[in-house]
Amino acid sequence: MENRSVVMSFILTAYTEMEDHRYVYFTGFLLLFILMLLVNIILITIIYIEASLHEPMYFLLCSLAVNGIYGTISLLPSILGHLMSHTYEISLTACLSQIFCLHTYGAVEFITLAAMGYDRYVAICHPLHYHQLMSHRKVYTLIALCWIYPFIVFGMYFILTAQLIYCDNIMEKVYCASFALIKLSCFDISFHSKLGHVVTVFIIVPQVLMILFSYAQILRICLTASKESQAKAIQTCTPHLLAVINYAVGVLFEVISIRFNMSHVPYKVRIFLSLYFLIFPPLLNPVMYGISIQAIRVQIFKLFFTCKNRLFTQ
Repeated sequence: MENRSVVMSFILTAYTEMEDHRYVYFTGFLLLFILMLLVNIILITIIYIEASLHEPMYFLLCSLAVNGIYGTISLLPSILGHLMSHTYEISLTACLSQIFCLHTYGAVEFITLAAMGYDRYVAICHPLHYHQLMSHRKVYTLIALCWIYPFIVFGMYFILTAQLIYCDNIMEKVYCASFALIKLSCFDISFHSKLGHVVTVFIIVPQVLMILFSYAQILRICLTASKESQAKAIQTCTPHLLAVINYAVGVLFEVISIRFNMSHVPYKVRIFLSLYFLIFPPLLNPVMYGISIQAIRVQIFKLFFTCKNRLFTQ
C-alpha cells in the first residue's frame, strides 16, 4: 500500500484507440475547437454591441455562450495535447483542475437553461410585468447565482475528492471525470459515491422542477391563447427546448457510459458518448439561437456584410 499510495499522475488509455489516425483526430478536434470558440464569441459580440439585444433573454444567452467557451477551453486543449503525446499521462493537479472545470461547466449550463426557461415563462405568462420581474438588476443577480451556486455546491464535494489518495493510475477515458477518478482511490468510496448523488440531486432536481413548471404554465396559457399567440410562443421557446433536449441527451450518454457496463460497446462509440455532453451543447446552442431568433440572425448577417464590405474596400 505504501508504494502504491503515491500515485501523482494517471494514464488516459482511451487515446490508444486513436493512435492509428491521431493526425485525423487532431485536425478534427482542432477545427471543432476553433469553430466552438468562433460561434460563441460571435454571439457574445453581437449581444454586446447591439443595444436592441440588451434584454434579459439575451443576457442569459450571453452567459450560456461564456460557459460554452469555459467548457471548450477546459477540454479541447487537453485533448489536442494528448493526441500529440505518446504517454497520454496527466498529472493529479491537472486532472483535478479539469474535473472541477468540466463539472462546474455542466452544472452552470443546466442552471442557466433553467433560468432561461423561467425567463420564457415570465415573458409569455406575465408579459405586462416582464420588465418588472426581469429587470436588469434581477437578471444580473440571477446570472451571478447561475455561476456561484454550482461552484459552491460542487466545490465542497471537490475538496473531499482532492484529499483522496490513489492506488491505481489507469483511467479509461479521454479526460478526467470525478467518478472515474474516485474509483482509483485506495480506500472505500461508498461515502463519496453517496455524497456525489446528493450533489447531483442539488444541481439537477431544482432545475428540472423549474423547467417543468415553466413549460407547464406556458402550455396552460397557450391552450387558451389565439393561434397567433401560440405561434409566437412556439417560436420563442423552440431554441430553448432544443438546447434543453441537446443537454439532456448528452447527460444521458454520460450517465450510461459511467454507470453501466459498456464493454460490449465499441470503444470509439464510448468515446463519442462521453464527449457528446462536452462538445455538442457549446457548439450547437449558438447556432440554434442564431438561426431561430430573427433579432440575432439579422445582426449576424449585418456583421457579416459589414466585414465583407470592409474587406473589399481595402
